[in-house]
Amino acid sequence: MNTSVPSPRCRKGTLAAFVTAAVFALSGCGVEVAAYDLPAESARYTFEAETNGVKTVWQYNSAKPTNGDAPEHQPCIGAAAGNNQAACRPEPLIFLRYDLGLALDNTAKAGGTHEITVVGYYQERLTALPTVTSLQAEVSFDGGKTWHPATTEAAGTNTFTAEIKHPNRDQAAEGVGLRISATDSEGNTVKQTLPTAYKLS
Repeated sequence: MNTSVPSPRCRKGTLAAFVTAAVFALSGCGVEVAAYDLPAESARYTFEAETNGVKTVWQYNSAKPTNGDAPEHQPCIGAAAGNNQAACRPEPLIFLRYDLGLALDNTAKAGGTHEITVVGYYQERLTALPTVTSLQAEVSFDGGKTWHPATTEAAGTNTFTAEIKHPNRDQAAEGVGLRISATDSEGNTVKQTLPTAYKLS
């Protein structure tokens, strides 16, 4: 059996709606779907997106589907437009949802320990979903110039908590930045950087 790994392929694009929803779980916004053709052979891909200063980098394994794998309420774009009946499916991108545990003014208390919750999830699919197996969190208090690891723990399926030790407010004038890295059971990864996730009070 040939065990060589294909060279990584890069795809850059804008997934503004997906990334915004992943970060802030906003509702009532229009969803823009990105679709693209990939070579038939199995390979590892890199997909990058940036919106509102939030940068997300996905790495995932993909091969051309032999059968369509799209939910009925999220059909393939070509099928919906009636001009392409080729098999398609959502790619196994890990999205991240945050519960930052903030006060009503969207701040957290300075000078203490603060806990956030991060949930990994996927676009709806017809086949079995991977499981997010590990997650690491890093924090920055100087606008992303330096990063420090936070203690993380599994808290349920695809769910993790991170414990952040806040400095005094004057030591984090630019707020708290987050950099989250996650891996799933199929080797897919995501790294998401929020330069300013929240401010301290």
